[in-house]
Amino acid sequence: MDSKETVTIVTATSQDNEYLENKLIEFNQQQVPFTQSEPFIQLGFVIKDKEHVIRGGITAVIYCWKILYINVLWVDEQYRKHGYGAKLLAKIEQEACKQGCKLAHLDTFDFQAKDFYLRHGYEIFGQLDDCPPGHVKFFMKKTL
Repeated sequence: MDSKETVTIVTATSQDNEYLENKLIEFNQQQVPFTQSEPFIQLGFVIKDKEHVIRGGITAVIYCWKILYINVLWVDEQYRKHGYGAKLLAKIEQEACKQGCKLAHLDTFDFQAKDFYLRHGYEIFGQLDDCPPGHVKFFMKKTL
């Protein structure tokens, strides 16, 4: 069969995207067996004020091999510099450790929280210059 003549490239549907993700998960599992029963375990914590308004939070996922990826850490500007970010980071790392994680990683921009993460034991292992133009995206990790 000549694959050049039998395929077309079309816009993927959400079901197509899910299929592709599942096929990649299946491939990964075959190459390096997962060390957790669920491939992706979502974690998240928020801080709320007395009116129950979210003033900060952190989201992350423990994936496939008990590795923590921190997706979002945000604290409302008026609540910054009061230790809430550090408490959220410590809380998610503690939860990840309870579930057997030994490694955490994340990415952040030069205009975000690179120095914050450095102060909390993360180290830079890569960077992407001019992303966005004139800025740097840093890739960071920490042994838990």
